[in-house]
Amino acid sequence: MNQITTESAAWKKQVGWFLLSQNISLFGSSVVGFAIIWHITLTTSSGVWIMLSTICSILPQVLVSLIGGVWADRYNRKYLIMLSDGFIATATLGLAIAFLLGFQRLELLLVVSAVRSIGAGIQTPAVGAIYPQLVPQESLTKVQGINQTLNSVLLLLSPAVGGVILGWVGIVGAFFVDVATAALAIFVMSRITVERIRSEKESDSMWAELKTGINYTFRHPQLRNLILCYMASFFLITPAAVLSPLLVERTFGSEIWKLTANEMVWTVGSLVGGIFVATKGEFRNKVKTVSLCLAAFGVFFALMGVAWNFVSYLIFVGISGFFLPPLSTAQTVHIQEITEPEVLGRVFSIVQLITASAMPVAILLFGPLADVVSVESILLVTGVLLVLVGILYGRTASANSSVDHQTEG
Repeated sequence: MNQITTESAAWKKQVGWFLLSQNISLFGSSVVGFAIIWHITLTTSSGVWIMLSTICSILPQVLVSLIGGVWADRYNRKYLIMLSDGFIATATLGLAIAFLLGFQRLELLLVVSAVRSIGAGIQTPAVGAIYPQLVPQESLTKVQGINQTLNSVLLLLSPAVGGVILGWVGIVGAFFVDVATAALAIFVMSRITVERIRSEKESDSMWAELKTGINYTFRHPQLRNLILCYMASFFLITPAAVLSPLLVERTFGSEIWKLTANEMVWTVGSLVGGIFVATKGEFRNKVKTVSLCLAAFGVFFALMGVAWNFVSYLIFVGISGFFLPPLSTAQTVHIQEITEPEVLGRVFSIVQLITASAMPVAILLFGPLADVVSVESILLVTGVLLVLVGILYGRTASANSSVDHQTEG
């Protein structure tokens, strides 16, 4: 009994350090991310510059994600996460020094945003893959729920902190906040112990390992269905995530408080959803959870498109936000449970590739479309399609799961 209690305390302490490190790092990154966008907006008032900044923040991450997955399976994931944080912090420190010396060209912000994106692309697969090394399988859902809650709290705080810093000391202050939080995150991360996952099938060729990961993912029926679900759902969620400020401005008015409420209500809904996941602790049928959450997203996105006033619109936004943590947690834990440990980094890199590229591709379609038809119509149609995706995923994934169990039997 004492041994079980000691082991439980040990892994909980490890997880505590890990979550603390990750959320300290996230806070600094969020603050500097908001500060860069606001600085570019206030300096240029240009949609083109905002677009360039967004591309520089996303595209490099997409391009290096598969390499990051191979490295997450080849090297110690703890050190890969720490080195990525250090790489990002070094780039940000260089930017801060350049600005202090008077070299404040916007092009430099784009370059550093791209470098930071590369670091995130390397780090993200390792973060997703390290959880099963720290957390017992029966506690993965609860821990992910706690992390989702902490993320939501920080995403509520970081825009306000970024705005205050930008107003008081300028963008350089935000850069130094990011450097300081990265250094603290690295120190905290150093306190955990994680062994490298070794595979009997390791190859000297990175491309051979990458091919192995891709083949494993798309030949695994449950993973293949989940990846296709990620692709379709992220594509269809984009209009609600990106075009909602445009809907508010066109339909309910352009007052700043309304645009702010639109963002905050979603985050508050996500916060409540994260608390629900952390309290519940486990989803027995993760396929059903993903299916129901996608269908719920679709229903409430469609309702956002037919809301009769701003209050009803905000209610639908908040309820939609509630379903994000259960969806994200069920998807992530499902991958962690059904994937072999030695390829988990590569599988998460494919997930990152899909999720990071789906939104820009969707924007290319839905952005211009929003100038031709109403945002409400787009939300209504994509909402209905999301319901169909949820139902289809639930049926196909359940069928494949049944086949797998019969094969094992």
